Amino acid sequence: MSNLKLDSTGGGSHEWAEHHHDAGELGHLTGLEALDTAGQPLVYYFGGIPYAQAPTGERRFRVPQRLPKDHKYGTREAPGRFVTGTRPCPQPASSNTPAASAMSEDCLQLNMWVPAGPAPAGGWPVCVWIHGGFLQVGSPNLGRDALVPLLADPRSAVRAIFVMPAYRLNALGFLGGSALAAEAAAAGEPCGNAGLWDQRAALEWTRDCIAAFGGDPANISVLGYSAGAYSVFQQLAHELYRHDDDVRPGGETAIIRRVAMLSNGPGVRPKSLDDQQRQFDELANLLGIPADLPAAAKLAELRRRPWEDLVAVQNGGDGAEKTMRESEFRAWADGDFYPLETLGAIASGDFAARMRARGITLLTGECEQEHTVYVRWRTPADSYAAVNQRLCADYGDEAGRRILEHYCCGDGDGGALPAGYKDWQDLFGRLYANVQVHHLSRGFLDGLFRGGLVAGRDVLRYRMERRVACVDERLLPEWGVTHLSDIPVWLWGADYAGGLTGEEKEMLAIWNQSLAEFVRGDAVVSGWEGTSGPLDVRRWRRDGGTDVWEDGELWDQGVAFWKSVNQQ
Repeated sequence: MSNLKLDSTGGGSHEWAEHHHDAGELGHLTGLEALDTAGQPLVYYFGGIPYAQAPTGERRFRVPQRLPKDHKYGTREAPGRFVTGTRPCPQPASSNTPAASAMSEDCLQLNMWVPAGPAPAGGWPVCVWIHGGFLQVGSPNLGRDALVPLLADPRSAVRAIFVMPAYRLNALGFLGGSALAAEAAAAGEPCGNAGLWDQRAALEWTRDCIAAFGGDPANISVLGYSAGAYSVFQQLAHELYRHDDDVRPGGETAIIRRVAMLSNGPGVRPKSLDDQQRQFDELANLLGIPADLPAAAKLAELRRRPWEDLVAVQNGGDGAEKTMRESEFRAWADGDFYPLETLGAIASGDFAARMRARGITLLTGECEQEHTVYVRWRTPADSYAAVNQRLCADYGDEAGRRILEHYCCGDGDGGALPAGYKDWQDLFGRLYANVQVHHLSRGFLDGLFRGGLVAGRDVLRYRMERRVACVDERLLPEWGVTHLSDIPVWLWGADYAGGLTGEEKEMLAIWNQSLAEFVRGDAVVSGWEGTSGPLDVRRWRRDGGTDVWEDGELWDQGVAFWKSVNQQ
């Protein structure tokens, strides 16, 4: 065993040593172990473990294929080496773009952190964390040190295995169209939403394999931030409505036990196949693929092109002469992964009833000023037309129209800017934050509460009005308590330089204890006392205290917005 010093991007660095792990039928793996000052292991880390076959070549754009049942990660004599991280999915430029040399379509891999020491009876609780990035960008590759404070700091109560999968993004994960639909139908496969199917494959891998790493497959929480939270909703809806045949009385074979949707929610009904087809045609055109080619030939051309070409046209990549107008590739209402009855089931109370039958707890909430980051994501030009085009690219024509009509007095004619906004870009940032977080999340919660779920027990709501100091490393102070600023609250510093201060740890101890209770599957009693009604929200105040905030005007606005945008 060799000791090595690894740089960390947050929370300090630790001595690390190679760690040999016998995973039984899965084979042998070499990971890493973080060591304390006495040389004792604190946390084990495994980076880049494949959970499905590479979605390359003919498998590009298609649903993932599971690994063979007899797949082994290595032998005792030649263990598989998993000491780095996943290969991030190829993606356009963003504020944190992985190096081009690191990106690969062979990205269906995951990173895992395991507490050292004896596991509780039945195994460690398991948290599958789905990363965000608008479904266009992102990576699960935090620094190896990132979760050591959360899982080993004596002041943190959280002790669980964290699994963070990579999945396909942008066009590679969410391209759709009639040619792909026909091909999938001929092969007996679902069409589109490949990125969501990737996440499902990672969940199934976790259920089937986590016991080999000391985890409890019957105690899996699924957590996500931003687009990861949207993905958590999609995974929950899929399991509630597409896997009833897998669930015996009591739900003992279901994967998901509880969910955390952090700064995002169910959104609007996903795009239609027509919306997807328009993007398919635009992508093919910008790649120089003739429109009159037969469908099979078009797909062959799309699969022949290097991923660099596909990425370049999505958002002004290096050397791109032309870029897409509709560059947001998102989920579509396929009736297969996404149940078409989802929104109606929320309104009718059936969604809540199914959650209640399985005993699923929801943790969800927001930051006070989500919009100051949202306005910076592919900001449209300062005009009605540009905002309309951007919304339709994200959500499809029907949803985009309804969103703008709600804000523009229902006339939809592209007239004057509504009162209270300094320009169309300001309107975009705020309405985008409302769609992603503030308003539609409240409409969703209204359906859950009317369906019988109980606030403070089945649904745990929170609101962040303060940010920790280390966030200044990445988010300008003038942006306030914005989107992403609470990740180091939940992950106890995460991979932010310096991590949490001692004072912040004292203020956040009750929040950390709540998270520990949540992932264990215990009743969450730390700090959520008094949140017995739908409008009761646990709040971290600007002065560092924690109290219960009553949601009033925002709640009414959110419920009205949900009905306006998502009514059938």
